[in-house]
Amino acid sequence: MRRLLFLPILIAASLGAAPGPRAIQRELLKVSTRPGIIQPVLLLTEGATPKAVAIMFPGGSGRQSLLRRPVEVVLGPRGNFLVRSAEQFLTPDLAVLILDCPSDNAEGMNDAFRISDEHAADVRAVLAMLRARFKGVKVHLVGTSRGTVSAAYAAQELGSAVDGVVLSSSVFRASGSNLGLSLFKFERLKTPLLLVHHAEDGCPSCPFGQALKLADKVPLITVRGSIEPESGPCDPLANHGFFGREAAVVQAIRGWILGLPFEREIP
Repeated sequence: MRRLLFLPILIAASLGAAPGPRAIQRELLKVSTRPGIIQPVLLLTEGATPKAVAIMFPGGSGRQSLLRRPVEVVLGPRGNFLVRSAEQFLTPDLAVLILDCPSDNAEGMNDAFRISDEHAADVRAVLAMLRARFKGVKVHLVGTSRGTVSAAYAAQELGSAVDGVVLSSSVFRASGSNLGLSLFKFERLKTPLLLVHHAEDGCPSCPFGQALKLADKVPLITVRGSIEPESGPCDPLANHGFFGREAAVVQAIRGWILGLPFEREIP
């Protein structure tokens, strides 16, 4: 068995939040996955013994440049929905891990890599690291936009090793050389699945109607309402990235992951 190497860089943050301060730990880890390949990740915890970990797959190219950018910049307010909201997901029961691009695709991942065996191997190694560190923890894969390609295909490949998968703003249609989830066989996925989609998502690759077609078989959180976008329709600061609705969407996703009641309609 290949030995996993994870080199932590601990960045402690004590952030003020009513009713009292939060003790959030931020750890930059470099996980050895495939031979000669390093997978950078950012692990966020608010307790030593979480019941679950959400592995976050950002959209776009997936590039977060964790080894080159300060963590405060990575988690800034204008980034990908999952990344800018990462610390909102945190509770003592739920940890968050943000997945960056691996060293052999450091400039970004296309869909061909996201559906590859190599990507699944990287995710498998990260998952093994988490289970070794947090005994008995449940692991969920959470993707948004193009990150749903990674989350869906990795969940299919890893099977029962994954406890659940959340697909938000799913890329149902192909665009250019990227196939998205256009060929994904949802009926073959054995992992519990949650869909999250904005009813007015303006990104052509992410039609809400496709999520509705799946809603008779899997739970769907429908988000409505919006504020004036500050980005293009397929970018993070629009309905596609739940701009202005982050807190309610995070609460609902977190509830599903932890087995708590959650809202299926967010007005």
